[in-house]
Amino acid sequence: MRTPRRWWLRRSLWFRITLIATTITLALLFGLAVLAGRALGPLLIQSVDDELTAVLAPATAQVAAGDQPARPSGTEVRVLDTAGGPVDGDPPARLGAEDIRDLKAGLPVRVGDAPTWRWLGSVVTAPDGSQRLVAVGAPMVGFGAAVADGSRWLLLVAVVGGLVAMIATWLGVRAALRPVGRMRRSVRELPPGRRLPMPEADDELRALASDFNALLTRQEEVSERLRRFTGDAAHELRSPVASIRVQAEVAVTNPDPELAQETLTDILDESERLSALLDGLLTLARSDAGELPAAEPVELVTEARGAAGRLPDGSPPVRVSAVVPQAWALATPAEVELVLDNLLRNACRYAETQIVVSLLASRSRVRVVVDDDGPGVAREHRGHVFDRFYRVADDRARTSGGTGLGLAMVAEAVRRRGGRVTVGESPEGGARFQVIWRRHDG
Repeated sequence: MRTPRRWWLRRSLWFRITLIATTITLALLFGLAVLAGRALGPLLIQSVDDELTAVLAPATAQVAAGDQPARPSGTEVRVLDTAGGPVDGDPPARLGAEDIRDLKAGLPVRVGDAPTWRWLGSVVTAPDGSQRLVAVGAPMVGFGAAVADGSRWLLLVAVVGGLVAMIATWLGVRAALRPVGRMRRSVRELPPGRRLPMPEADDELRALASDFNALLTRQEEVSERLRRFTGDAAHELRSPVASIRVQAEVAVTNPDPELAQETLTDILDESERLSALLDGLLTLARSDAGELPAAEPVELVTEARGAAGRLPDGSPPVRVSAVVPQAWALATPAEVELVLDNLLRNACRYAETQIVVSLLASRSRVRVVVDDDGPGVAREHRGHVFDRFYRVADDRARTSGGTGLGLAMVAEAVRRRGGRVTVGESPEGGARFQVIWRRHDG
């Protein structure tokens, strides 16, 4: 069973706009017709009163002067005493006692049914000092029919106006949505790498086309990055897997225990490299998926000392230099640990004698600076060291085995928290990596 909402949502935008506009127009016109029909009777009565008032004023002046009042065509003028009796020589007026009281009070009076008469009156003093009631009246012939016919015509005009509004809305919406139809056809036929043509008018459709083209650009960038990431990941995974397979085959086919032990050691090293590569890929995949845990205050001085203590034996000594006793950053402990561990391991790969970790704090930012005294990073590589799977030549390093993902994970983790990471030249002659986080005020 279809609900009204479901039925409504299944209609076209063209139909919905036309129906809404027509309904509102009809409701407004019908309301105006009803109000105008109700006001038609009082307007007609007011027009009769205005005509009677125009006759009453000169008639009272003539009676006050002792003359007979003029009697315009279509209007009856009577001169009565205060009791309602005629003093103008005509038959008694068709006015009751209550009508006479109202006329003397200056109130209009309606008398009779077919036709209805409208009367106005005013009391004046004759030259002999007597009080006279001057009354003027006119028949309201066709009043009821005029009100009824006027109301019906007003309703008919409302219906016609609604139909005209429906047709005008239908044509207007059709003309307005025609460019949308052309845009839909263009989208269906759009080949890869192409963009929607921009409408000439600077309106909402142009903004929609611009936003859609921007969406296509971002989608292509994501697809290209995914293809490049997939290809690089496959290439990087192929090397350790092939090495492990070859070494395992050697260990199986060669009965020499010493060679087997050496081969197993190499297999363990390659397995650790493969595990680190997979961990890096999973971390970047979660980042690309938009997983972002809530930030919390993390104390960087303690974290830096902890990262230095986690370095393997034989690594160059690490000196942690903190300008402030504590430096709090807005991140998560896991993110800070990932950044510091990868920066220090990268520094260990290239450092000759020592690594210096400096922690600085300003009003809104905290900085972690990692300096080493190795060969540094050449200028042509500085714009790419944070790219995924990008590696500087291994012969520059003290040790090999990097996956090309460590610095990429550092850049991604810092970027997601609104910070940035840069690489430059260290005063020690090697590389300087600087990470900037937002500071927690506490």
